[in-house]
Formats: sequence, structure tokens, C-alpha cells
Amino acid sequence: MAPDDTALILVDLQVDFMPTGMLPVPEGDQVIDLANRLMEDYQTVVATQDWHPANHGSFAANHMWRKPGQVIDLNGLQQVLWPIHCVQDTWGSEFVDNLHTDGIDEVFRKGTDPEIDSYSGFYDNGHRKSTGLADWLRGRGMRKLHVMGLALDYCVKYTVLDGLREGFEVTLLREGTRPVDLQAGDGEAAVAEMAAGGAVIQV
Repeated sequence: MAPDDTALILVDLQVDFMPTGMLPVPEGDQVIDLANRLMEDYQTVVATQDWHPANHGSFAANHMWRKPGQVIDLNGLQQVLWPIHCVQDTWGSEFVDNLHTDGIDEVFRKGTDPEIDSYSGFYDNGHRKSTGLADWLRGRGMRKLHVMGLALDYCVKYTVLDGLREGFEVTLLREGTRPVDLQAGDGEAAVAEMAAGGAVIQV
């Protein structure tokens, strides 16, 4: 069992990030069984959920002549354009069927503002607005976070880095993540960045 002051953070284990989803993470489905096993060892389990309005500025389809993978300026921030994914109240935004959601204590939704993207479970990409996750964790007496989910080189990375910034001791559960790898090596570069930021990497 994990110590009482340690929370498990499950990042975006949603239909659209599975290999058959709208924004597929290769082998993303392979982390679900691990998530189910790990939940039994933690008294506090939190899940994040991408929850975009259909007019979200990160969707390539919402920009004339743009395609996924291109980078634009979105309200002063560099923004990678993505396929439409995890639109609010659609099947693709739901947690995958085989995830044991009854073991999740709280869900924090992100990416709800069409003007700015939100990879991290703690803040939007400009750190302009908090999701409330850090305060919720502190209110439960959490000091340490163990993070897994999708995708390693985006939402997992930024959740880990913001957790460190908020003063938590953060461990990346590497086995429980998979990268998008828009560019070859993005996943490993993300792991190195998290380690440099002070995260413990558990392989």
C-alpha cells in the first residue's frame, strides 16, 4: 500500500486517446490494466479529463487551411494543433470502459476554455487559471504524487512539472505512460525534462 500522504494521478485515460480514438496514443490501451491494479494500493486517486468545447482553439479543424501537427500562435502562446478530440459529452471524452472508475475519488476537467489549451491537470498552458487540483490535494494532506497516463510527452509531462512547481514530491510511473511522439524521441526527451525538474522516474 502507498503511504497515506501519496496520491495516484491518472492522466486522461479517455476513449479518444486509445489506439482507435480520434487522437490515438500508440499502445495507450496497454496502461489501463496497470491503472486498475495500482488504484487498489492508494487511498487517494485522482483522474484528469480533457473536456473541450467543440470550438476549441487547439483543434486544427477550427483554423482555415490548418492541419494537425502545425504550430500557431493562440492568444500569445505557441499551440500545437490537434485533431478534434475529447469534446464535452461525447463518447470520445469518456473514460475507457475497462477503467475501474469506482476507484477514483475526484475528477478534474481541463481544456474547457476555447481560448487556451490545458495539458496539465493543475493549470492551463499559460498558468492563467487553476483547476483547483493542488488545493484539493493539499486539503487531503497529500505531499507526494505518483503520476501515470496519457500522453507522456504532453499532458503527463506538464502535470508532473506543475506538481513539482506546486511543491509536491512527484514520481513518474514510466511503465504506465505512452508518448504521442509527434517527433521521434519526444517521449524520452519528456522523461529527461521531468527528471531535470526534480521528478523521480520509476521504470
